[in-house]
Amino acid sequence: MSRVRIVNHPILGPKPERRQVSFVFDGRPMKGLAGEPLAAALLASGVRLLRRHEESGTARGVYCAIGHCNECRLTVHPLGTVRSCLTRLEEGMIVETGRQLSNEITGRIVT
Repeated sequence: MSRVRIVNHPILGPKPERRQVSFVFDGRPMKGLAGEPLAAALLASGVRLLRRHEESGTARGVYCAIGHCNECRLTVHPLGTVRSCLTRLEEGMIVETGRQLSNEITGRIVT
């Protein structure tokens, strides 16, 4: 599937087998491993840009990879806005580049 994946870690050992699943990112069909973080599947597929900053327009991707920041957020249908580092890949997911967040009460942008 990808030569980017670590298949035999020097400390953790060989990667356990997982079934391959299909998903769509920004209209492009892709494949990943069931249950892996969505961010990992995208990185293994060569996707680095996950969204653009609301004000500056600069590229954003995976930053902390443990759910503390919002840099890796994407839109997953029908879930809405998610952190891709915490969201497990499932068969048939429809994923889009991250959208702008807003505060439902004040209407202001949340960055």
